[in-house]
Parts: sequence; structure tokens; C-alpha cells
Amino acid sequence: MLRSVDQLLEAVEEYGFLPFFKNSIKGFSVEEMCPSELWFTDLDGPWEWKGPAAKSGRCIYGKLFGGKAGFVSKAWVPHFANYRRDGYDFDSRCDDGLVFYKDKELFEAIAKQEVILSKDLKTACNYVKGGNKGFDTVITRLQMQSYVCVADFVYMQDKHGKPYGWGVAQYTTLEHFFGYDYVTSAYKTNPSQSKQKIIQHFKKLFASATEEQILKIIKI
Repeated sequence: MLRSVDQLLEAVEEYGFLPFFKNSIKGFSVEEMCPSELWFTDLDGPWEWKGPAAKSGRCIYGKLFGGKAGFVSKAWVPHFANYRRDGYDFDSRCDDGLVFYKDKELFEAIAKQEVILSKDLKTACNYVKGGNKGFDTVITRLQMQSYVCVADFVYMQDKHGKPYGWGVAQYTTLEHFFGYDYVTSAYKTNPSQSKQKIIQHFKKLFASATEEQILKIIKI
């Protein structure tokens, strides 16, 4: 069972991939690996750990599995990005006409600032009352395609300096987080081969899991 952010990060590095919520493989989630007393209490638990884990430099965190949150270890980022991006840099994807305008606008705003709070990103791209719609759809798609991840969570503070409420996400690009050369280091591999490497890795971890169960987790 996971009882600290350090144990969470160790699990992410051991598995390579770790969804936050229950999924097609039983027991394979932060939700199922953490004791119930650490959820929604005064004790630090998985909701509090995700910020320190995200900014640790040992993994990426974001909506990475079926549009839901999870972690990918740094070691697996190159093949994960190669598969999810289908071998495309964001600019190359734009050049081939494969990017929605709203995706381009949001990505460029993040890349320009390097790290940006979600509320500031919404303001910069006019996701305000009477403005653009669909922010969650766009930012989730950019994370699923592995162009964007969560850099940290920032909490509001009361008059005593104590954090409260839900953390506000900060977004960044994978290239800013780990460097362009590292993130793209698997580009020489065909994206379908990167996909198969990930599938084989899952099969080693979960011998009884079917390929259908695995694909439900890793598919774009």
C-alpha cells in the first residue's frame, strides 16, 4: 500500500505507468493502492501527493489514460510520446493540418510561458464568460497526445498562510520539462514499435491481462 509521495514515485518507476483511478486491470491504480484513511482527510494523501510527484522530474502527470489522470515514469516518456504523437512534433502536426485551431492556440500559449496556471491560460486564450468554450476538452487532448503535462498544483492560502481548496493546475510542455532531445529520443523508432514495447511491458507486469484490457489503458 502507498502511504507517502516517495512510495508513490517508487511505484510509478517500478510500473512505468500508473493510472490514478480504477481501470480495466484490477488493482492497477493509485486509488486501489492507497488505504482509505488517506482519502479526503486531514492527513496528506494521494490528492496532496500528486503536485510534488508531478514536479519531481521523475515522471509526468496529467490526463494520460482514457482522458483520466495518471503517471508515466521518465524512463518511459520517449516511447510513450513517440506512440501517442505518432512521431509528430507539434509544429509538424500543425504543418500537416492535423491540429485544431484551439489546440494550437492553447499549446502555443503554454509553450510561450513555459509554465502557466490554468486560470491564466484560460484568460490568455479567452476561455472566459462569453468567450471560447471547451477548455477541458482541448487541454485533455493535448495531454493525451503527450504534448502537455501538469507541472504542479498551486493552492490558495488563508490569512494564516494555510493552503486550502483544490489545487490549481500549472501546465507545461514535455519538452520544457525534460528537454527536446530526451522527449524525442525514440522518434527514430516507428510509433507502432513504441506501442508494442509498451504492450509487452504491460504483459510482463500483468501476465493474466488481455491485450484488450491493456489497450483500454494505453490507447490514444
